[in-house]
Amino acid sequence: MAKNLISVVDDDGAIRRTTSFLIESFGFRAASFESAEDFLKSDVLSDTSCLIIDMQMPGMNGLQLQSELVAASCHIPIIFITAFDDAAARERAMKAGAVAFLSKPFNDEELLQTIRLALRGKSELIGSLIAVVDDDESILRTTTFLVESFGLRAAAFRSAEAFLKSDLLVETSCLIADVRMPGMNGLELQKELAATGCHIPIIFITAYNDKASRDRAMQAGAVAFLSKPFKDEQLLQTVRSALRAGDSGTKTGG
Repeated sequence: MAKNLISVVDDDGAIRRTTSFLIESFGFRAASFESAEDFLKSDVLSDTSCLIIDMQMPGMNGLQLQSELVAASCHIPIIFITAFDDAAARERAMKAGAVAFLSKPFNDEELLQTIRLALRGKSELIGSLIAVVDDDESILRTTTFLVESFGLRAAAFRSAEAFLKSDLLVETSCLIADVRMPGMNGLELQKELAATGCHIPIIFITAYNDKASRDRAMQAGAVAFLSKPFKDEQLLQTVRSALRAGDSGTKTGG
């Protein structure tokens, strides 16, 4: 079988070269373009299995290229890359079907995992709602942003009590919960969910290295116990494991 062709569209020559090199080191073919217009005119458009696009470029920008492809019924999986944190642009891109929205600089593993996700068509993730429960507003915002950048839906809650009262509880495919919170903590939330027969896969996050809490959480069926700060690709891989655990009715340790 021919290797998948990954096309890179970025006006920054250094980014094009580095990204193309990474793609080829993963075993894929790579083609690079300085502009969206050049890509649209190329003879590799129909051969492209995945498209990596810079968000901000002279002439046609990344979102405009995405719209152009959708209008032409050309449904190439798209990964956006950007040096700018623009929530509105990210939301627009993801709603239009983008696979992911990566911030520059991204690392090798993060790019590889995202390309693999794009080539699989997001089948194991599509439609999933990830709930994040954390009393730290900064962590809540950052983690929610990361979840959405993977192409997932996210819902944020500042307390376990707020999550339990929400109408999204039954829709939640995976729960990311802080261990230590005012009021009901993460372990108490896990116990409450289990007591009501609600077996949502849970990923615990914590700034404290507490072996007793970790052991208790994992023995009660948690998917993973991540230490803050965690890497983007670490969270993505853990969420994927959680969703597979939810689908199969099993839990995996971490």
